[in-house]
Amino acid sequence: MSQRLRAVYRKGAFHPRESCDLPDGSEVELTVQGPFILPPDVKEPKEQKRILRTVINSMQGNPIPAGAPPLTRDSLHDRR
Repeated sequence: MSQRLRAVYRKGAFHPRESCDLPDGSEVELTVQGPFILPPDVKEPKEQKRILRTVINSMQGNPIPAGAPPLTRDSLHDRR
Protein backbone atom coordinates (compact mmCIF):
# COMPACT_ATOMS: atom_id res chain seq x y z
CA MET A 1 0.00 0.00 0.00
CA SER A 2 1.39 3.39 -0.95
CA GLN A 3 -0.04 6.62 0.39
CA ARG A 4 1.33 10.14 0.17
CA LEU A 5 0.90 12.29 3.28
CA ARG A 6 2.10 15.68 4.47
CA ALA A 7 3.33 15.79 8.05
CA VAL A 8 4.77 18.19 10.59
CA TYR A 9 7.87 17.22 12.58
CA ARG A 10 7.45 18.25 16.22
CA LYS A 11 9.19 17.11 19.42
CA GLY A 12 10.88 14.15 17.73
CA ALA A 13 7.84 12.74 15.93
CA PHE A 14 6.09 13.16 12.58
CA HIS A 15 2.46 14.23 12.88
CA PRO A 16 0.31 13.68 9.75
CA ARG A 17 -1.63 16.73 8.59
CA GLU A 18 -4.51 14.53 7.46
CA SER A 19 -5.80 11.18 8.67
CA CYS A 20 -4.21 8.03 7.33
CA ASP A 21 -5.74 4.59 7.12
CA LEU A 22 -3.10 2.61 9.05
CA PRO A 23 -3.44 0.38 12.09
CA ASP A 24 -1.82 1.79 15.24
CA GLY A 25 1.79 0.67 15.55
CA SER A 26 2.27 0.15 11.79
CA GLU A 27 5.84 0.49 10.55
CA VAL A 28 6.28 2.77 7.53
CA GLU A 29 9.16 4.09 5.45
CA LEU A 30 9.46 7.87 5.16
CA THR A 31 11.09 9.98 2.48
CA VAL A 32 11.69 13.47 3.81
CA GLN A 33 11.62 16.34 1.31
CA GLY A 34 12.35 19.61 2.99
CA PRO A 35 11.84 21.50 5.10
CA PHE A 36 11.50 24.39 2.72
CA ILE A 37 12.97 27.16 4.84
CA LEU A 38 14.19 30.36 3.29
CA PRO A 39 17.09 32.15 4.95
CA PRO A 40 16.22 35.46 6.56
CA ASP A 41 16.89 38.55 4.50
CA VAL A 42 19.03 40.27 7.11
CA LYS A 43 21.20 43.19 6.06
CA GLU A 44 22.22 44.57 9.47
CA PRO A 45 25.70 43.28 10.49
CA LYS A 46 24.82 43.10 14.21
CA GLU A 47 21.78 40.92 13.49
CA GLN A 48 23.79 38.71 11.10
CA LYS A 49 26.40 38.18 13.86
CA ARG A 50 23.65 37.38 16.38
CA ILE A 51 22.12 34.78 14.06
CA LEU A 52 25.53 33.24 13.32
CA ARG A 53 26.33 33.09 17.05
CA THR A 54 22.99 31.34 17.70
CA VAL A 55 23.70 28.74 14.98
CA ILE A 56 27.25 28.12 16.27
CA ASN A 57 26.02 27.74 19.86
CA SER A 58 23.39 25.26 18.71
CA MET A 59 25.96 23.22 16.78
CA GLN A 60 28.40 23.22 19.71
CA GLY A 61 25.60 22.17 22.06
CA ASN A 62 24.83 19.12 19.90
CA PRO A 63 28.20 17.56 19.04
CA ILE A 64 28.56 14.31 17.14
CA PRO A 65 29.29 11.57 19.73
CA ALA A 66 32.92 10.39 19.88
CA GLY A 67 32.03 6.79 18.99
CA ALA A 68 29.69 7.64 16.12
CA PRO A 69 30.36 5.79 12.86
CA PRO A 70 31.74 7.94 10.05
CA LEU A 71 29.23 9.33 7.59
CA THR A 72 29.64 8.02 4.06
CA ARG A 73 27.75 8.83 0.91
CA ASP A 74 26.15 5.37 0.90
CA SER A 75 25.06 5.61 4.54
CA LEU A 76 23.59 9.06 3.98
CA HIS A 77 21.63 7.85 0.97
CA ASP A 78 20.82 4.42 2.46
CA ARG A 79 21.69 2.52 -0.72
CA ARG A 80 20.60 -1.09 -0.24
